[in-house]
Amino acid sequence: MTERKYDQTLHIKTDGLREPQAHTEKYNRYEATPYIALEKLIKQYRLQPSDQVVDFGSGKGRISFFLHYHFDVPITGIEINTLTYEEAMANKQQYEQNNPHLTAPIKFECNYAEQYRIAPKDNVFYFFNPFSLKTFKQVIYNILASTRRHKRKVDLVLYYPLPEFKNFLDQETPFQLSESIKAYKKHGKYGEFLIYRI
Repeated sequence: MTERKYDQTLHIKTDGLREPQAHTEKYNRYEATPYIALEKLIKQYRLQPSDQVVDFGSGKGRISFFLHYHFDVPITGIEINTLTYEEAMANKQQYEQNNPHLTAPIKFECNYAEQYRIAPKDNVFYFFNPFSLKTFKQVIYNILASTRRHKRKVDLVLYYPLPEFKNFLDQETPFQLSESIKAYKKHGKYGEFLIYRI
């Protein structure tokens, strides 16, 4: 199924690229994870009814809608670009109107990733090269602080995992690499998902 066809199936519009706004230089441009990669992800990585997902750098919401559509679990998307956030909210309206059988909440926040307050039940965190290593570290520290307050299994799902992000997780955190999923040849050696777990 083509990217456009998949968007039509979900009743959303998530294609295109967008550079970050001037005041958000530490954040990377908007680019959605390819659907072909997402299909490979969910063949090997299944969400459970008890899971609660946070999509950091959620953009127009592709990941959020895709996972919600397939697993009907609570999802929160965090996006700092105000225009992109507004497009995600427009997508949400269309998506919910056309999928009334899906009951888990799906929401978006226009917020800096490092300022998002991790909820006690948030336990799956998705990243597609969304921001600088410094910001990524702060987000991971926030997640770890939350796990100390509320013990639970937590997964990090990284797409397009750059070496400096992997090195940080491997060398400076208790997260352990759980799974590697090759997903998209056009993205070369970075066209894979890494699942880190604690």
